[in-house]
Amino acid sequence: MGQIVGAWATVHAPQLFTRPPTEVPEQIDADIAAMKLMGKELDELKPDAVIVIGSDHLETFFLSSVPTFAVIAGETSKAHFANKSYEMKVHLPLAEDLLDKLVRAEFDMAYSQDALLGHSFAAVYEWIIADRDIPVVPIFINTYLPPLPSPKRCHALGKTIADIIKGRPERVVIIASGGMSHYPGTWKYPQPAYDFDYWAIAQMERGNLDPILALSSEQLDEVGNTEMLPWYPMFGAIGNVPGELITYQPTWHHGHAVMRFLPNKRKGPPTGDIPPAYNFTQGGFEFYKHPKPSSYALNKVLYELRLSSDLRKRFFKDTQAVAREYGLNPKESAALETIKDENIDSLRSLKPHPLVDAGAHALGMLMCLVVVQAEQRRLRAAGEL
Repeated sequence: MGQIVGAWATVHAPQLFTRPPTEVPEQIDADIAAMKLMGKELDELKPDAVIVIGSDHLETFFLSSVPTFAVIAGETSKAHFANKSYEMKVHLPLAEDLLDKLVRAEFDMAYSQDALLGHSFAAVYEWIIADRDIPVVPIFINTYLPPLPSPKRCHALGKTIADIIKGRPERVVIIASGGMSHYPGTWKYPQPAYDFDYWAIAQMERGNLDPILALSSEQLDEVGNTEMLPWYPMFGAIGNVPGELITYQPTWHHGHAVMRFLPNKRKGPPTGDIPPAYNFTQGGFEFYKHPKPSSYALNKVLYELRLSSDLRKRFFKDTQAVAREYGLNPKESAALETIKDENIDSLRSLKPHPLVDAGAHALGMLMCLVVVQAEQRRLRAAGEL
């Protein structure tokens, strides 16, 4: 009979890889140390497989095809971020059994045998699994391109995953990669909802998940926590198990949390009172909306700028020629110019970015901006720009 022997939730912020000067090094070090601690626990638990549940930052899936849930069911799981590449062996019998039985249980699962995953998975591969010879089963949850699955639906997915594991022989660890509060690419980027994070952590520390399950995906969007959606299948798989906070780092743009649920090594109950519940005010998605089809061309050029060095070089040479190539309208073309020579710190301005005003998906815009600026710095240093 299979068993879930470990369950953890972890941060995966890109700043852990890039370590930009805008970050506090001690906060990054605390995150990485907590993740490496989880890695050492893999040595103690000796699982047969690790199910990694993560999100996508418009790196793997684009508007041409957006699954709600997907299983990576190839021979290996590939991930790439910040010039680092990973190729982890997939536990194919478990992956294929999960895919088949989840569909039979009326979860409309997508699958891929060759998806290139981003930093949501790369962070787990880098600092938790590392060089350990443990096969993985990556599961993707849509967290940024509404319509999103509800927390309750994600929770139900986890319950079914646990039932499937019980019918198999493997000892399994589940790692949920995501959260907590952050608003990348939006005007609210420098104002995370730390108060929500503290409330949610206090509930999780006590195994009191009902208030967490009662939230909607729209409410998670309001508090910058749609990346908590990958945590919900873990909750469903293990039940109302009290969590143990390993670290919480409130950076200027992001609440970084690492929590352990199984095994819980905390001695005694959590201390302190539960903070007041967050006062939700918005009625729908504000920060990560369903992209309008009319803005597809703009979002496509931002996506492809991240993937093609040749396109970036042409963009630097003649931005408006690229805008015409993609059929952008005048507002979109003017907004596209703002990517060049822009500093990431400008996102602390509490003003919507011109590209977002023009119809760009906020996260897609930010991910493009990071890659384009890195290429621009490299070309300038080489005297090619």
